[in-house]
Formats: sequence, C-alpha cells, structure tokens
Amino acid sequence: MNCGRPGTSAAPRAQSQDSGVADSPIGPDAHRVPAPPNLYTIRIRGRLGVTALSAFPTMVAALDGSETPLTGRLQDQSAVFGVLAQIEALGLELLKLRQISSRPPQP
Repeated sequence: MNCGRPGTSAAPRAQSQDSGVADSPIGPDAHRVPAPPNLYTIRIRGRLGVTALSAFPTMVAALDGSETPLTGRLQDQSAVFGVLAQIEALGLELLKLRQISSRPPQP
C-alpha cells in the first residue's frame, strides 16, 4: 500500500463499515479487565500527626506503640512508588512494606 510518498508503504488497516475511516489497530490488551487494587500495609517509625497523615488520603492509619501502620488499597506499582516517594519527601522512616492481598475479599 502506497502512502503517497515514493518508496514508503504501510500495513493495511481495517476499514470501519459505517464510516469508511480506518480503525486504529487493537492490541492484545484491548479487552483485558483492569486488575483490582492490591491491599498493602506500610509501617512507619513514629506517631504521625494529622498533617503528615493528610499526605496519605487513600490509607487508613492506626497507632501501634511508637509506629504508625498505614493500610489501604493501591491501584498499581506506580501508586506504591508514589506513597514511598511521599514517605521519603516527608523525611519519615519506612520500616516495612507488605502486600496483604492481590484482590478484594469475597462477600
């Protein structure tokens, strides 16, 4: 198929039946259902105050002695790294990061 320039060619594309416009190619992941968020617990040294806790709106905090465990669902690896970057930016000491489950519990 010639694209209008000498010496160039492109793979043929499927035509839409109603518009005659070329459809975009569909990759192997086009119909994949997104994975559910994973449940994580993150343990930080010290007792976090209200201001520090506001940096983690998707996490639920508890107090455990002189540590603060944060628990919550994070959508993907990028979200986990985002929380870790926030911990570092606030100068907090990360004690533990643990993935608790890879899917929500069944009702």
